Amino acid sequence: MRVRTRSSAIIGTVCLVASLALTAASADEPSTPRQAAKVALKNVATAQNPTAGTAGPGGRLWIAERAGTVRVLHDKGLGKPVLDISAETTTDGERGLLGIAFDKKFAHFYISFTNLEGTSTVDEFAVLHGKIQPRTRRTVLTQTQPYPNHNGGDIKIGPDGYLYIALGDGGSGGDPHGNGQNLDTLLGKLLRIDPRGAKPYAIPRDNPFVNDPAARDEIWAYGLRNPWRFSFDSGTGDLFLGDVGQNDWEEIDWAPASSKGGQNYGWGQMEGTHPFRGGTEPANHVPPVFEYDRTNFACSVTGGYVYRGKAIPSLKGQYVYSDYCDGTIRSLQMQNGKVTGVNDLGANGGEVISFAQGGNGELYVLAIGGSVFRIDPA
Repeated sequence: MRVRTRSSAIIGTVCLVASLALTAASADEPSTPRQAAKVALKNVATAQNPTAGTAGPGGRLWIAERAGTVRVLHDKGLGKPVLDISAETTTDGERGLLGIAFDKKFAHFYISFTNLEGTSTVDEFAVLHGKIQPRTRRTVLTQTQPYPNHNGGDIKIGPDGYLYIALGDGGSGGDPHGNGQNLDTLLGKLLRIDPRGAKPYAIPRDNPFVNDPAARDEIWAYGLRNPWRFSFDSGTGDLFLGDVGQNDWEEIDWAPASSKGGQNYGWGQMEGTHPFRGGTEPANHVPPVFEYDRTNFACSVTGGYVYRGKAIPSLKGQYVYSDYCDGTIRSLQMQNGKVTGVNDLGANGGEVISFAQGGNGELYVLAIGGSVFRIDPA
């Protein structure tokens, strides 16, 4: 665990722009009503620029490394790569291997990456006896990216068994092409598809825009700038999504498990609950459940998970998240879809790029410099 100083925060900000450019954002912390838990970060492995993680066969945690490798966490650290696509991707801008996911039966493994041309790509592999079958690889979905930033790239299998894919607005700054509010593009959206229903994929019949000729059928939610990390609460099925802001406000969006989709989270008319550059709030805008501004060295929200493990009972049911530049591990207490408390958990992970949830519900913190931490009781 590492304590951040003013100089390290500044260095973190420079690294963000220069190497990963995970979007200059924003942040402020409302007063904390109470601290329900204190945690410690135990370093369990060192990776090469880890970007994502997912629970795999046997409950083992699989870790994606930005340059294109995937490794499995064992008792003595990370094993040798079980997948290597490093010749097919690049670490320019915000590119690389950005997301991984298994289906519910661990029969298929999905990767989300930007190829050498910068195109967002989701590929599928069959899995047999816990091992990836390279010859079964096929491309499920692609999306051209006009700029090398705001790629999004996170993927998850939802409680319904469908594949959800987060894509940023296409990049540059200020959404110059208006992709966030344009339903005729996949950019700036959260998608929902059935990769096993057809080739390359099928559209779930209950997707919100299936009967709208002016909208893409794949869209589940829209109005997103750079939805870098999202997750589903394994206890309730609720959706949590951290959307990186432009200049002033970071936001965490939420939707209940009962949602029928179609939420408009406001970008690029809104940045959080605030009009962006004179924008007009859409009539159907769904405001974030939580936002924070850019004070205290924050710059880019890193969405996490609702804690459902057993090691820290006082943390159960709280949404754990961080910020790339600030690095403090925090949590939101929620009730009936509203935040009732914001907690500083007393630990700092440095340049926190992602979180991962193990098969037993325990949470891990991934720092872009290489550290893989497990969140333990303090």
